[in-house]
Amino acid sequence: MRLAGIHHVSAITADADKNHDFYTRILGMRLVKKSVNQDNPSSYHLFYADAVGTPGTDMTYFDIPQAGRTYPGVSSISNTGFRVKSEKALQFWKSRFEKFDVPHDSITERFGRKTLYFEDFEGARHMLVVDNGAGIPYSEAWVRKEISADNAIIGLGPIKLTVRKSAATIKVLTEILGFELAGSYPSDIKEMPHIQVYTTGKGGPAGEVHLETRTDLPMERPGRGSVHHVAFRIPSLEDYPKWEERLRENGFMTSGLVDRYYFKAIYFREPNGILFELSTDEPGFDTDESLENLGETLALPPFLEPRRAEIEAKLRPLSINK
Repeated sequence: MRLAGIHHVSAITADADKNHDFYTRILGMRLVKKSVNQDNPSSYHLFYADAVGTPGTDMTYFDIPQAGRTYPGVSSISNTGFRVKSEKALQFWKSRFEKFDVPHDSITERFGRKTLYFEDFEGARHMLVVDNGAGIPYSEAWVRKEISADNAIIGLGPIKLTVRKSAATIKVLTEILGFELAGSYPSDIKEMPHIQVYTTGKGGPAGEVHLETRTDLPMERPGRGSVHHVAFRIPSLEDYPKWEERLRENGFMTSGLVDRYYFKAIYFREPNGILFELSTDEPGFDTDESLENLGETLALPPFLEPRRAEIEAKLRPLSINK
């Protein structure tokens, strides 16, 4: 069994309207599913991805209006990468960030690739990364008026884990999940160890976990803009229950097999407390909507459909519904 890369990253927003505006209008991603948190259907769950909702391209947000600020620290997913096709695209995004007053740094090389750090309006920490096409392939970009296919975001890139003690996390990545060490690069903090890069699937930015060791930080206090969990791709439905068996055989407490309707999932925490999810590629976001109409209406999984009227009555109005 081998994981095929990153499946999705799920984070928290306190303002779904501004979140939608940022990720669709400014970043040019497509809202491929407007649904609810299946564990708490009184709040929205928004999914942004490429043109067709390809696994490995979706950044998702739970809408929690009462969420406070995030205090960064260890035991966290401290950065989410997005892939672009070229260094020329990075220049486009740098200019666009300046136009829309998006906080960002200068273009910097990390692990042999050009990158551009930026933050959304709630301080969510992101990185644009140039993908040369040598690893996990990308699918169809979502093209908007101001953002061409050459400049568009083409999927998720590396995710960064920040921990105080890395040995146990490394053991999970390599011995349980099958990642391999691909190399390292210097930390932005000179006194700290190099950031280690672990890869899975066909490799490249869409298959990487960057592991940062920080002994100078407290535990993160999550809030708006923080990442809730990262999911890795199970490419075969046949392997799905086998991953559950492997985790339990190695002493992990898991969620069990959870059917999210658009994919099937298994949740567990690695030793530093970071929530991991293993998710199947199938069946996909076009299960209950056509590709042409993804994200246009409130989508509910079958087990919540009988409660639609109740759920819609409790959801707060959003401008994206108009």
